[in-house]
Amino acid sequence: MNRITKIDIDDTGLAAPTPEIEQERKVAVFDLLEDNDFTPVGRDDRPTPDGPYALGLSIRDKRLVFDIKTEAGEPAGEFHLSLGPFRQVVKDYFQICESYFDAVKKLPPGQIEAIDMARRGIHNEGARVLMERLDGKATLDIDTARRLFTLICVLHWG
Repeated sequence: MNRITKIDIDDTGLAAPTPEIEQERKVAVFDLLEDNDFTPVGRDDRPTPDGPYALGLSIRDKRLVFDIKTEAGEPAGEFHLSLGPFRQVVKDYFQICESYFDAVKKLPPGQIEAIDMARRGIHNEGARVLMERLDGKATLDIDTARRLFTLICVLHWG
């Protein structure tokens, strides 16, 4: 089973998220656990342990850390990604999310839909950046990348 069945987000030391951001996180975790396709890539001619996998996400030393274990707790891989390539798209995503959350409260459906389309476009861009950064480290589908990007945004919040 090439999938994530457990996710742990280490948000130690991060600012408390807004209720909207916390809701985005809950939805992303729920959706990710319901449906995902994720496989760490073996390194140094070692095979990748069989899944399913438990994924730990954290930020350590200003780097995004993916800590992957089997369900039995055996290490399946760990990699650290620079946050630099994510900075602008995360910033753009938070700005458009703020606009979207405000729009839902006071704008007509047509304007909300336009903002939501822009939000989805930026979300797709973040997923594309994540897939590029994970190339050679893990394989995943676009929906899994989108959900993981949401969780990266939550970590960036702090």
